Amino acid sequence: MTTHQKHLLSGGAAVAEMLRRYEVGPLFGMGGFQLLPFYEACRKLGLRHTLINDERCGVFAADAYARVSNRVGVVDATLGPGATNLVTGLAESFNAGIPIVAIVADAHRDHAWKNMTQEARQLEVLRPVCKEVIRVEAIQRIPEHVRRAFAVATSGRPGPVVIAIPEDISHGEHEFDDADLFTDPATAVFQSRRTRPDGRDVAQAAALIAGAERPLLLVGGGIHISQASDALLALARQEGVPVAHSMSGKGAIACTDPLSAGVFGRYDRIANDLIAASDCLIVVGCKLGEVATKRFTVIPPATPLIHIDVQAEEIGRTTKADIALVGDARLALEDIAAALGDGRQRLAARADYLAEIPVKMAKWNETAKDRTTSKETPVNIGRIMGELNRSLPDDAVLVADGGFAAHWGALLFDTKKAGRHFVADRGFASIGYGLPGGMGAKIGVGSDRVVVALTGDGGFNMTMGELETAKRLGVSFVLCIFNNAASGYVKALQHSVYGAGNYQSSDLHEMNYANIANNMGCLGIRVEDPEDLAAAFEKGFANKVSPTVLDIVVTRDPARMLPAVDNRILKVNKGDRPV
Repeated sequence: MTTHQKHLLSGGAAVAEMLRRYEVGPLFGMGGFQLLPFYEACRKLGLRHTLINDERCGVFAADAYARVSNRVGVVDATLGPGATNLVTGLAESFNAGIPIVAIVADAHRDHAWKNMTQEARQLEVLRPVCKEVIRVEAIQRIPEHVRRAFAVATSGRPGPVVIAIPEDISHGEHEFDDADLFTDPATAVFQSRRTRPDGRDVAQAAALIAGAERPLLLVGGGIHISQASDALLALARQEGVPVAHSMSGKGAIACTDPLSAGVFGRYDRIANDLIAASDCLIVVGCKLGEVATKRFTVIPPATPLIHIDVQAEEIGRTTKADIALVGDARLALEDIAAALGDGRQRLAARADYLAEIPVKMAKWNETAKDRTTSKETPVNIGRIMGELNRSLPDDAVLVADGGFAAHWGALLFDTKKAGRHFVADRGFASIGYGLPGGMGAKIGVGSDRVVVALTGDGGFNMTMGELETAKRLGVSFVLCIFNNAASGYVKALQHSVYGAGNYQSSDLHEMNYANIANNMGCLGIRVEDPEDLAAAFEKGFANKVSPTVLDIVVTRDPARMLPAVDNRILKVNKGDRPV
């Protein structure tokens, strides 16, 4: 008879022990009485727990960590306001398909709904922004519930799972058998539990691609979730199919690859015209939402379309699909390539088509030089993107906040390698992701790789407290603040819809954020001349002991705040969203 070691653990300690066995990365949270045993166990076990200044930012940091590491992000929050503060961050991860396990304190069950301090219907608030809510009702089931959380978070379309731990469970004790504290390593990373599409559907898709003269791949963020870049590039090269990407799909292949058609949708270089001329569209891991389709106008309704997605209900949701392939992106692409077989004849037949792509891209890049090499002051944001393209190492990561930081980055930033080298919070597009996202990404990729984060002054104002967190941790990334003394995206919209001078509640007080960063113990550099950008980036990359904040004074002209749009000549019809 086999005997197993016994462990007398509090509920909080049992959760911490399971996380240790899952070999989780950083944990971000802010404690309270209910989770004290969990915090004490984190201390004893040596888990990398970090006090965050705002729970929303904790989720943003965990989300970015998960994106660059393909491991589960972990956060915790206390009862009531701590739990409800998670909502915006969890909504981002839920919409973007990023696995998060959130440990949330709940009220003591003997006293629940007796006006307990900070008590609220928090699980009802959290349920719509996560895949599953698990409330622990029996302390001995904690290992089972943690395994369930990781399995749900990393399978299908990944996403957040909440584990709610009542106070009496957290502080209570139980003797656990060591055999019960097992984990499933396959669910510690994503994508887990991969599924293949139906072979008959694959055969139909292969036949459609084989007969096309101008096929085009449209790739979304699912390509990174599936880690399918190698399979994508193999198919594209075998068959001679250019690749365009959504904002989240940037890096599906290197932006500098001759097959890259750049971003498609609301902002594009050459991709939207290629879509219009294509005779077969292959959509991979993309929901084809508003931004990717320019409010559902980019995809021609008569063009044959193959849609690959791990979530069946997404196929046909916004755009008619002629062939639906339900399954993991990597496996689907591998199966299509195998079904197509020898592609040399098709590749040769598409030679002229493929030759168009780098020529058109080079021509477009020439038209963008007025922005990417601009010497104007205040600084043109395009010049910042140009400097990043020239100075960032191949393996660097660029994190972009919601709003126009992401739009400028998606349009003008070039990844030099395939992979998740561009991280933008496009699930919910919340302002305030840049600073905590940069911190989480840097922790995820490690000290040897460069991370730059982009945010606006509005986004920085929302999350400034996390600069203290990053300083405390010694996380050395570069944060670029686009300082235009405005809520720039809103002001640009007001300008385009209502005309010059008609602005309401979109201006901010002029601030020197470099001084603020220096006073917080970080390196702050104010940049007012674009010719100083290269030296500022060099100093930031060399700083290994703290965050570097580049306070970049950018254009104040709302007609020129957005990429690829000059609002001085833009015509807006009533009811349109112009940008």
